[in-house]
Amino acid sequence: MVHITEEMVRQRAEHNDCEIFSLEEVSLHQLDITQIEHLDKWCKELKILYLQNNLIPRIENVSRLKKLQYINLALNNIEVIENLEACESLQKLDLTINFIGCLSSVQSLRDNIHFRELFLVGNPCAEFKGYRQYVVASLPQLKRLDGKDIRRSERILSSQGLEEVQRHVAEQEKEYLKKRAVEKEEAETRTAAKEEENGQRTVGCGELKNQEVEEHINEVKTRCHLSEEQKELEFWNTPCSFTPESRLEAHRHLEENRRAEEKVKEKKPKPPRRLIHTDGRVMNVNEAKLDFTLTEDEENNSIVLDLAVFRHMDTTLLDVDVQPTYVKVGVKGKIFQMVLPNEVKPDSAVAQRSQTSGHLVLTMPRANDEVKGSKPLLYPNKKCSVQNKTSSKDIREKNNVLELLEVDPSKYKTLDLSIVPHQVNKKGPPETPKPTPPSTVDSSFSKDFVDDPDVPPLT
Repeated sequence: MVHITEEMVRQRAEHNDCEIFSLEEVSLHQLDITQIEHLDKWCKELKILYLQNNLIPRIENVSRLKKLQYINLALNNIEVIENLEACESLQKLDLTINFIGCLSSVQSLRDNIHFRELFLVGNPCAEFKGYRQYVVASLPQLKRLDGKDIRRSERILSSQGLEEVQRHVAEQEKEYLKKRAVEKEEAETRTAAKEEENGQRTVGCGELKNQEVEEHINEVKTRCHLSEEQKELEFWNTPCSFTPESRLEAHRHLEENRRAEEKVKEKKPKPPRRLIHTDGRVMNVNEAKLDFTLTEDEENNSIVLDLAVFRHMDTTLLDVDVQPTYVKVGVKGKIFQMVLPNEVKPDSAVAQRSQTSGHLVLTMPRANDEVKGSKPLLYPNKKCSVQNKTSSKDIREKNNVLELLEVDPSKYKTLDLSIVPHQVNKKGPPETPKPTPPSTVDSSFSKDFVDDPDVPPLT
């Protein structure tokens, strides 16, 4: 059961700054309301009231609404028109598709001098013989009935033979009331049978004998074999009369199905977040579903992570945690975690926020500096000296000695490397240079002699 509450009315008074004391129009449709209440105390200035498609059985608690001009009560369970005499400004009443069988109750609107329009389509009374003539004759101030204008000629004709029409209407009302009494008894019987069946289902097996327990178990098994779809089809395909009781029963059935679906869809408590496997491996997580790029800066020997954080989000909502092997960023409580390709220095990491795009840029230098190849340095004032024309490879093959490079960075401001082979003295006397043979050329011709390469030497 749904009752009208102050919070409900305020939520539907947004156009009036949520003020209800001066509210002139309110819509409370499709809320499964079962009773009209509190509106005559809270909203005395009310002019238009929408209450269609609810479960309201009676028109009540509207006598203080002196300014009420239009009330819509279509698709409810109203059976009698009543308690509207004090609504002095009432002009329009919509009772489409209700259960009004007492057509004589329309005479309660005779004192509403401003009343102009009435809708009774879809009610049992609309099927009575002489229905329109009776209503037109009973309400002389009425201008439209069921969306059709009442002409002057129709009003004159309706006043003729009114006594006979009233007698026919009274007889039809009696028949309808007898039918309604039977329908109410059948509804009560069905309700009692259903309650008894539910009570039998809740009987504990401990209170039954062995044979009864077996029968109960077999009955439960047979019921379980019936699928939910079959039960649903059985409920909706069972013929029944259109009554307030059947409408309430259908509403209860829909409500039970809705609650069952909510239980099925009920969110289970989320398990704790797993950011690290049981074996110690760090997981890659992107709960915030943010775009990112991970690049390696070779010049600065660092790793750069560009995380596309929301542009207008406050920086205080970010939580950055850099570890040697992974980085974790909290974005409004959602975790972004990534394993890094190399080990980094967390203490030297820098976090920056772009003022244009809002991206978060993390610069993390590598922990192990790598030796990278570079172009050789040129020193214009120094030259590398080679003490022997023989190649270093030949020297290594001859001497079979390991060569070492020793660099002292504190001694030299610039890098100056030279390869010097290590000489080994061999045993034996030192070799003496061979004397040069004396020249055979005559000295008298030395001055005028020109060496021609095409002429062979003299022997």
